[in-house]
Amino acid sequence: MLEIRHLTAADEAEWRRLWAAYLAFYETEKPEEIYQATWARLLSADHPNQNGLLALKDGQPIGLVHYIFHPSNWTLTDVCYLQDLYADPAVRGTGVGRALIEAVYAKADEAGAASVYWLTQEFNATARQLYDRVAKVTPFIRYIR
Repeated sequence: MLEIRHLTAADEAEWRRLWAAYLAFYETEKPEEIYQATWARLLSADHPNQNGLLALKDGQPIGLVHYIFHPSNWTLTDVCYLQDLYADPAVRGTGVGRALIEAVYAKADEAGAASVYWLTQEFNATARQLYDRVAKVTPFIRYIR
């Protein structure tokens, strides 16, 4: 049985495990201060626009998603940025990713967000197969400084 729920303070160790694996997939690391600040914001009432959900199967954490609401100059309501999405390799292809995306869609609808968007790397072919089924790819190219 799959359960999707908000993060709680008791989830920190499993959240760290899942987020570290997500970062490793994208060949990056973050210092401890980023883990601490991100965890604090995800749980803080002072940061209501920054959120995290955990996917559990039979009570065991197997996936996570982080999403952020923010204003847009193109809409009257906030939009929702799905920033991080991760499922343990052993459960990929079983609906965990879809369930996490749909949970974010539901939270965005509940909040009246105009849209939900996210980025992925071009090489992430497995995830892109899912994304192509649950969303529309755009022609935008991302630049960063």
